[in-house]
Amino acid sequence: MSIVVRDVREHELDSVLALNNAAGPAILPLDAARLRHFYDTAEYFRVAERDGALAGFLIGMGSHTDHDSSNFRWFRERYPNFFYIDRIVVASRRRGGGVGRAFYADAQSYAELRYPQMACEVFLEGTNDPALLFHGSFGFHEVGQHVMEEAGVRAAMLMKPLCSYGWVRDTYGDALPQTPWITRPRTASSAAMAPRPTGTAL
Repeated sequence: MSIVVRDVREHELDSVLALNNAAGPAILPLDAARLRHFYDTAEYFRVAERDGALAGFLIGMGSHTDHDSSNFRWFRERYPNFFYIDRIVVASRRRGGGVGRAFYADAQSYAELRYPQMACEVFLEGTNDPALLFHGSFGFHEVGQHVMEEAGVRAAMLMKPLCSYGWVRDTYGDALPQTPWITRPRTASSAAMAPRPTGTAL
């Protein structure tokens, strides 16, 4: 069996919304309008399929984005250039099966060609040690803490340096090679186009 990571399709937004709002307190709830905004504007919005069924999604964006999350603003006030993971959700029945690692490997492959660091946060309310351990094992480290004014939740602010970025920038500048596996940032006009999937065998 394999996990396939690909760009989200418009007809899947209802399923993505249901996944998000069933994820529990570690993920802030969304409404349909907010999710549609992500679909129209997010640089990275991908889903994972396993056995033909939706297994999760990840939404990310660059530091240049006009994003209203206070966590995103916290990072932008301190770091000039980064790729921000706004949220990652894995279906409860698929947790522990490699979906999260497949997402992070795919997101890093995308981000390290364009940004020197990845940023995300983990809520510290309740028992979220597994999420902190997961991120630590993937190379993230805490750079501070922040209480979200819109939710009243304290979060650990995490960063990961992307070591390949310097070499890519020195070698290619702003002109990345035009090869199929280098997925360009999503745009409203290209969101519905079928991308080239990436697979992670298990």
